[in-house]
Amino acid sequence: MVQLDITRLPGIVQELAPDMEELAGRIYSWYVEPGHLVFPDAIREWVREKYGDIETQQIVRVTNNQTGESTLFNSVRARRPVLTPRAEETRDLRALSGEGPFANPLEETPADTFGRIDGDHWVTASNIAKYDYLHAVIIAKEDDPYVTGEPQVADMISVAVRWCQDAHRADPRAIYPFILWNFLWRAGASIVHNHAQVLLTHLPYAAPARLERVREEYRCRYGSEYYDDLFTVHTAVGLGLVYKNARVMAHLTPRKEHEVAIVTESPHDLAGALAKVLECYRNIGVQSYNAAVYMPPLGEEGHYVAWVVDRGDLHSRTSDIGGMEVYAGTPIVSSDPFRLMEHLTAAMLP
Repeated sequence: MVQLDITRLPGIVQELAPDMEELAGRIYSWYVEPGHLVFPDAIREWVREKYGDIETQQIVRVTNNQTGESTLFNSVRARRPVLTPRAEETRDLRALSGEGPFANPLEETPADTFGRIDGDHWVTASNIAKYDYLHAVIIAKEDDPYVTGEPQVADMISVAVRWCQDAHRADPRAIYPFILWNFLWRAGASIVHNHAQVLLTHLPYAAPARLERVREEYRCRYGSEYYDDLFTVHTAVGLGLVYKNARVMAHLTPRKEHEVAIVTESPHDLAGALAKVLECYRNIGVQSYNAAVYMPPLGEEGHYVAWVVDRGDLHSRTSDIGGMEVYAGTPIVSSDPFRLMEHLTAAMLP
């Protein structure tokens, strides 16, 4: 059986039924082009032993025609192994997590003017250096830096939703919620102790607002829901599955490594799938991640969309974000979404 990978995407789509091929082409476009290089004799044998024959490399670029998202994949980079953190590194993180103000939030962190939200596993604090005018930190009560259990993830989302409701009562103008979870310093967290962020504002943030415009334009043009068709395409090419009412995708235009998208119609359906994604991340050695949840305005029905992305080795001195991400708007990704899908399937399906 031929193993699927991102370089085979054009052929995978061509083998779909005509209507499905048309739908895939409506949302995505792509190219696969060879990149060539010549090695001097001094290193040719070393390169072949380490990487194989890579004097010709297949470069894949996938573009979402609706959102403008674009990602470059290199099949050589996708072969590189993922290293799991060593046991002593995990112990160090546990020790560091037990230090600092978040280890004693009730005494060492400020509260919002409307108080705190206290859950089974998490408690809120008002962010001491705010991103925006309504901004709280959701702090884990346990010192274990790794959270992969559904009860803990469900409680974090519940605490965030309850905080948004209280914040809205304090400022009725604010109706647009946003959840952000930066795990460890590679993802931008300044404190090791596990914590997430929740914000509420009267103007939506740019990225979720842009997706809402895409959905509306797509609905007007094609008469169907963008998220439904996005998931249909991912499933058709082998990159989507359903877990407890949540639609899970190994994203075809990832922002960086191992990006997963989860789409639900209720915040309660997010927790199980998100917990399984984090379990999968631990299984494949992901050490740091960003997660975000886009939610409908308070009081309105809509989609809840979680994005999760690997932010790399905790000990790496190389940034995972460079000029291509910042100025070309096209990330360079080394992980293959088809390999990621194999791990997601193993974690989620019996």
